[in-house]
Amino acid sequence: MTVRMDSGLKSSFDSLCSQFGMSANTAMIIFAKAVVQRGKIPFEIRGDKPVAAEESDGLKAFRALRAMAEGGSFPDLSLEEINEEIRASRRAR
Repeated sequence: MTVRMDSGLKSSFDSLCSQFGMSANTAMIIFAKAVVQRGKIPFEIRGDKPVAAEESDGLKAFRALRAMAEGGSFPDLSLEEINEEIRASRRAR
């Protein structure tokens, strides 16, 4: 198999693979085996989200909580309440 990529990407990829103690060829074999074993690409592939003109509700809430924390008036929240805030923000996406 031959993989074509621009020289800058190849150089960066080779360098990282070397840091991992493997060649780029070995990394590609690991990737191919993972695809075959799992029956899918082993990571999410998606396009860029369009940039919204306004901040999301989750980001607005985060900024408000951050301002409260920086001002010393942060409300006491249990771990479950914090996790629920995170889940609500994710559902809003």
